[in-house]
Amino acid sequence: MPDKVVCYYGSWACYRQGNGKFPVESIDPFKCTHAIYSFVGINSDGSIRHIDDWNDNGSRGIARFNALKQQNPRLKTLVAIGGWNESSQTFSHVAANAGLRQRFAQNALAFIQNYGFDGFDLDWEYPAQRGGSPHDKQNVTLMVEALRRTFDASGRKYLLTAAVPATGTSAGISYDIPSFVAHLDWVNLMAYDYHGAFDGRTGHNAPLFSNDTFNVDASVKYWISNGAPAHKIVLGLAVYGRSFNAPGVSPHNYLNIPASAGSPGPYCSEAGMLGYNEICQLKAEGGWTEIWDNQHKVPAMGKGNTFVSYDNERSIQMKVQYARSMRLGGLMIWSIDTDDVHGIGGRPYPILSTINENLY
Repeated sequence: MPDKVVCYYGSWACYRQGNGKFPVESIDPFKCTHAIYSFVGINSDGSIRHIDDWNDNGSRGIARFNALKQQNPRLKTLVAIGGWNESSQTFSHVAANAGLRQRFAQNALAFIQNYGFDGFDLDWEYPAQRGGSPHDKQNVTLMVEALRRTFDASGRKYLLTAAVPATGTSAGISYDIPSFVAHLDWVNLMAYDYHGAFDGRTGHNAPLFSNDTFNVDASVKYWISNGAPAHKIVLGLAVYGRSFNAPGVSPHNYLNIPASAGSPGPYCSEAGMLGYNEICQLKAEGGWTEIWDNQHKVPAMGKGNTFVSYDNERSIQMKVQYARSMRLGGLMIWSIDTDDVHGIGGRPYPILSTINENLY
C-alpha cells in the first residue's frame, strides 16, 4: 500500500511576496515522508552547479532545509537536479559518455554527502527531447545505473529517484522502463499538465479519467503495463491549476474552447498558471462560479472570460484513493510551496493535509 508523501520544494518560493512567500521554515516536516529540494544544475563536465548560489549557500537554504530533520528525524531529504529550465542538452551530453557518467555519479555522491541529503532525484526534462538525442533512451538508463553503483559502493543506502513524464502530455516517454526503473527506488510520476494554454484551447490540468489517454489513470497503467512495478510509482499531484483566457467560456461549455494563457496570479506571477494558494485567494475575493466535472473527477472555476482547471481537496482525496486501489508507492506533490499554507481558503495546508488524512 502507498506509504510515501513526497514533497517537492521550489527553492525560489522564498522570493515571492506577501502570502506567497515560502521560506524553508514554512515546510511542515511532519506532513511529508520525503522532501526534495529543487533544483541544482548539471555542467557539461559532469559537475553539479548551484543555480542560485546565494539562496543555496549564502542564505544557507540547503542547510536550513536539511535541518528540518532535527524536528522530524524520520524525514528523508533529497536534492533534485534539472527541472524544466535546465532543458536536456547537457544531460544528453553527459549521459552519452561513460567517463562523464561516472564523474557525474561521483559528483552527485559527493554533493549529497557534503550537504547531508539522504538521496538524489534525477529530473531530466526530457530524454530524447528539448535538445536531447535519440540515444538518450538507452543512455539515461546507463546514467542511473552509474549513480546506483556509485551510491551503493559508498557503504550507505542513499535514495535514488527520478521525476518522469506522464503519457498524453507533450513530454512523451523515452525510457526503457524496466531497465530504467530497476536502478531506482521509485519514480515520481508527473501526472499533470495534460492540458494548458500551450494547447491553445481549454482543458483540465490533471483529469483522473477521460475518454482519451490524457489522464492520470491512463498514465499509471501505461507505466505499469510497460514494466514499472506499481510499488515503485509515486503518483504526482498538482498543487496548482492551469488558467485560460477564453472568450465564450461558460459553466455549461468550458472544455475545448479556443483560449490563451490566463493572467498571472499575485504570488507566482506566471501566465497560464495559478498556485493553489492563488486560487484560494481569488475565490476569497468572490465572483467565481465553481463546477465539479464528474466525468474527469476534478473541479474548475470561471469568472468572465477566465477559466481555471485545478485540483481541490475533493479531487485530491479521489486520487489518493486511486493510488491506494492501484497499490502504488505513494503520492508526490509539485509543489509544497503553492499549497494554501496560510489557510486563506479555510484550514492551512489543505492539499497536503488531505493526502495525509486519506493515505494512512
